[in-house]
Amino acid sequence: MGDHLAFERYTWFDAEIRAGRYPNAIRLAEQFEISERTAKRNITFMRDMLGAPLEYLRDKRGYIYSDTSFSLPALHFSQEEVLAVLLARNLLTCCAGGIISDAIGRIGKKLLSETKSMGLSEELLDRLFSASWNGYSPAQADTFQIAAQSLLESRLLRFSYHSPLDAQTSDRIVEPHHLQHYMGTWILLAWCRQRQDWRKFILSRMSAPALSGDQFPPRPVAEWWHHLSGAYGIFQGNDHVHVKLLFCPARARWVRGQLWHPDQHMEAWPDGSLLLSLPAADFRELKLRILQYGAEVEVLEPQTLREEIRREALAINALYTKSTSS
Repeated sequence: MGDHLAFERYTWFDAEIRAGRYPNAIRLAEQFEISERTAKRNITFMRDMLGAPLEYLRDKRGYIYSDTSFSLPALHFSQEEVLAVLLARNLLTCCAGGIISDAIGRIGKKLLSETKSMGLSEELLDRLFSASWNGYSPAQADTFQIAAQSLLESRLLRFSYHSPLDAQTSDRIVEPHHLQHYMGTWILLAWCRQRQDWRKFILSRMSAPALSGDQFPPRPVAEWWHHLSGAYGIFQGNDHVHVKLLFCPARARWVRGQLWHPDQHMEAWPDGSLLLSLPAADFRELKLRILQYGAEVEVLEPQTLREEIRREALAINALYTKSTSS
């Protein structure tokens, strides 16, 4: 997808040259709301990798082609690739303030205009396919743009962050390393200079984000990747425990086709029950998932999680018993 977004810039730059408007890195950066450094890299790529005969005219402060017979190499797309682009637009419509779906949509329109023989149209795809999210935290478009730019350019990011844990707002300066799309919510993994540790920040809880002029050397992937994968859910860590959940026969028929974790293991019991085993590093999200099944699932291991669910069940029982008696 990144190649297609960059190709849109190459196409625009090519059209500006042919129209005699002498484009340069500053205008390219302004047109696509990217950094001047990224724009310069795009121009260098056009010259060195696409073979564009670019010549800079100092008096015009812009580029021309020294050989006007040059043309950009065409991109060829299959029906499956066009379909994937347009379905991605539907999937990401509500994320990042619509900025991603809008960009993908523009690419999709261009692809459709060049591939009419494929029998695809926006109207047809909107009628036949859809995607829905619920319970997610949508990010503002400008917040997503600034966070993504800081990530791509390895620049420090400043923002105010509101934590629901203590209802406090604090100012942060971080080194962004990874932007994760999790269940409809964008989450930034970064080294927090205040805490001197890795932290995850939900973009929707950021305010007043701003890029710093200072760059930082990215830390090795091995240092932070375990914060993104390995255990169940968004809360990760180095220390994993094996969780065993036993679903009753009625619920087992539904759970059998679900993927909770790539390393999960399912075992069917003679009475129709289903034993689901998976790794976890933190119980917070997993507890919410377990509780949604009520009495249809029992935690067998570990004992600490079983006890936490038991206490929660007693608290729920007390809450509803009190409501009934009053």
